[in-house]
Amino acid sequence: MRVLISALILLLTLPAPTAWPAETPAVPAPSWAEVRKARMTRLLAQAMARAEVDAWVVLCRENANDPLAAHVGGENAGGLAAFLFLREGDHVRSVALSPEGEAKALRDVGLHEEVESLPRGTDLYAKVAERLARAKPRRIALNFSEKLSVADGLSSSQRTLLTAALPAPLRQRLVSSDGLVVEWLSIKLPEEVEVMRRAAALTAQLEEEAYRQVIPGQSRDSDVARFLKRRIVELGVTDGWAPDQNPNVNSGPDRGHSHATDRVIQPGDFIQTDFGIAVQGRWVTDIQRFAYVLAPGETKAPAEALAKWERAKKGSRVALGALKPGARGWDVDKAQRDWMREAGSEPVMWGTGHPVGYWAHDVGPALSGAQKGLPAKDASARLIRPGQVFAFDGFFAWKLPTPGETKTLSVEEMAVVTETGAEYLIPPQEELILIPSPTPRP
Repeated sequence: MRVLISALILLLTLPAPTAWPAETPAVPAPSWAEVRKARMTRLLAQAMARAEVDAWVVLCRENANDPLAAHVGGENAGGLAAFLFLREGDHVRSVALSPEGEAKALRDVGLHEEVESLPRGTDLYAKVAERLARAKPRRIALNFSEKLSVADGLSSSQRTLLTAALPAPLRQRLVSSDGLVVEWLSIKLPEEVEVMRRAAALTAQLEEEAYRQVIPGQSRDSDVARFLKRRIVELGVTDGWAPDQNPNVNSGPDRGHSHATDRVIQPGDFIQTDFGIAVQGRWVTDIQRFAYVLAPGETKAPAEALAKWERAKKGSRVALGALKPGARGWDVDKAQRDWMREAGSEPVMWGTGHPVGYWAHDVGPALSGAQKGLPAKDASARLIRPGQVFAFDGFFAWKLPTPGETKTLSVEEMAVVTETGAEYLIPPQEELILIPSPTPRP
């Protein structure tokens, strides 16, 4: 009996079983290996031409790999390897210079036209210099950048050694790859857009599910966040950005990018949920949904609350109308700022939107820069192109009674740029989600 009792006590004190992700992801997606190869075949030559680059060199190694390793086939690098992309008219020849230990695996992947196996002790930098001298490129892109982190993967020592190995004429032709990286990664293939479309639908669905769990006066912002965390585990997807800040649920004053707090949700609150998921750890969403907490006995939101919602929603529609090929990111932001002034909104420090895709804040034109009336520059001056996907907000902000505090409705949706304009990935939120409050007992 003592043994049985001890066993029962042990069972009761064991942690609950782990909730493993579903075997089948909630959002079906094509093979990344196939997509990656299609992107290299269909998009890279055009991107290199736009960036006026004839060669691109990416160095990969274990433990301190380049941020773009998975995009060029170097994610499994052990010893230092080089991936060269040489533009030959409308075609890009891809060459992997790999330590012999990984060369066969690279050939099996089948991404590169040529894989050269380098015996131990080979001077990789000299090999790269030899290949570049043979190709005679006019401009050679390397992954160093002052402003774009994902294009800044080349270490200082790598750059020094590679530069020293190059003949003097080629050293004068080295440029940052940031323009090339933007031109290539910002445009998504139709099959990638379809994955993001399905993922966006799931993101919005989960936010609506979370709001159905709210009990005003009892539920906290952090309870809503925990519900969403549990659901993404159950569905086999992952966080769209830093797990500590995803989702950001806020029923109080503006807090910016942050974690959900233990604030108790009350009647009269607007609840903002900023949430994103990642499918296969690759394609990301970024969508917000808003709810309004009714007072006991109310069946609809007050007219003043509805008016604020409609103004914010109109800002999203204005931004969508300005989002089109050939426009700059700054132009989209300017269109929204003009509407905000007309609608009587307080100024908002945040930009209207940003690219989204492989990261929640992806590379591409920034829909920002017009907040202070300054001219377009850097990412906000980049031209918008078909195939780019953006997450962007419709803003309306007002001052709260507490000095220095504001509340902003930021109706965030996702849209893809088409040949003639842009379209929402999924139907946008038209109405506030209404959360009833329980009637107090007499």
